Amino acid sequence: MISLENKVITGDALYCQRNLCQQITQGGGDYLITVKPNQQNLYEDIALVFDDPPPGEVFGYAEQYNQHGDRIEQRQLWATTVLNEYMNWPGFKQVCKLERQVLRKGEVSTEARYFITSLALKPKALLEIARGHWGIENRLHWVRDVTMGEDGSQVRTGSAPQVMAALRNVVLGLLRQKGVSNVAAAIRHYSWDVADALSLIGLRPP
Repeated sequence: MISLENKVITGDALYCQRNLCQQITQGGGDYLITVKPNQQNLYEDIALVFDDPPPGEVFGYAEQYNQHGDRIEQRQLWATTVLNEYMNWPGFKQVCKLERQVLRKGEVSTEARYFITSLALKPKALLEIARGHWGIENRLHWVRDVTMGEDGSQVRTGSAPQVMAALRNVVLGLLRQKGVSNVAAAIRHYSWDVADALSLIGLRPP
């Protein structure tokens, strides 16, 4: 139902699925998707390439620096096509490693991720796309974890955690569609005004 023509789809490890990548490329789009151990063989193959590269392999490379107040952030991306003949993955063009290092108040934190992509772009362009996805993901996780208390939830049995996560996503989607910028204030408002809350899903109180 969504046009994928000339679109770049980014996603976390949940979306690292063959069928999904095939649908994206068949629809005329491209993907840049995070790879984690849920795809164990793929993850280990990519990690090995960057940890122990083949002799003479030279990775494509790009980096960015940003500073906001006392926070200094460095992003580095390495990309390679060395797995092209080996990989059996729909639309595959290259694999990437993105490392983000943050210096704040004298403390350094480092995070690294691997990506698979159907894009034949230079590392600088891939870094921009990955940065955009990371920013959206962090903003979403912050709202869910802090504002909506997901990390503190005691719902942990069976499929209930997935159901609650889906409900939180629905609520956030409805609020964003409404143009809400302060999610915490909006939740307080709709908690007290049931009629207004029902209007978000097109219902009216009896």
